[in-house]
Amino acid sequence: MKEEEKEALLTYFVQFLNIEKRYPLLPGTKDSANVAAFIGLDGDEFTQAREKFAWQAKQAALEVLKDDDFQDLLDKLPFKKDDKIAVIGDSVTDDPQGWFSILKNVLEIYTEGADFQWLDVSHQGETSTEALIKLDRDVLSKEPDWVFVALGNEDAMRPNVAVNRNLVSLAEFWENISSIESAISQVVENPIIWITPTPPMNELMDKMPVFSGVLQEEDLAQYREVIAGKTGYVVDPMGSRMGNPAEAWNYLGDGFHHSTVGHIATVKEIIKLLSSASKVSEGAELSDE
Repeated sequence: MKEEEKEALLTYFVQFLNIEKRYPLLPGTKDSANVAAFIGLDGDEFTQAREKFAWQAKQAALEVLKDDDFQDLLDKLPFKKDDKIAVIGDSVTDDPQGWFSILKNVLEIYTEGADFQWLDVSHQGETSTEALIKLDRDVLSKEPDWVFVALGNEDAMRPNVAVNRNLVSLAEFWENISSIESAISQVVENPIIWITPTPPMNELMDKMPVFSGVLQEEDLAQYREVIAGKTGYVVDPMGSRMGNPAEAWNYLGDGFHHSTVGHIATVKEIIKLLSSASKVSEGAELSDE
């Protein structure tokens, strides 16, 4: 294996190709050595890479906690110390050093007697259709107290072989999201927490061979508007937390996935919104709050 190929495996595929989460029923995925071999790494390399991502998530959480203003807001969050908190999303969420992992570390470190349970069923490439299919088995059957929903990127993608259409039409996305909202609301008492997708950086995405489609902000804005109109907590309805226009330091080199700085921005938006009970939406209007 060439050195650059191994570097790509360590810094990209180990980060976003979380096979054990996508195929939890296969016994072999429970052994990290098997997962490492599938990717093309030995067990030690794989473990060290995963440990590095976990360390970076914790360091990012400590950065958030250094801010006295955010410590004050953390006292006002609606979570109880023994809540079960779930998330569904795509690879922007399915990132061991991503916003969900950072938020987990923030709450675990800050909350006295923390006994949270975390259920991360986000997957690389996840659309609202796939999330809806697995919602009952993977999420609702586990009876979570809170559910984060972070979808839209993959739905809005235009496949390279059919750039005249989105992978999931806007109408189907609306129906999927409405069904997800209805299903969760019937089981979970607390409001759903919606995370909007942010604009891509196409000049960077175009240089990455790993993408099998094109993501355009003019498309994504319509999918974001569907999310912004949902009931519950809507984090960053305009998708402007990465800058307006989006700023490169909030993204990795692929222009799609977020850097640690970008993930911290998402965590801060979550904390700011959830610390104010008055910001629970009955069907949010677009605003830039």
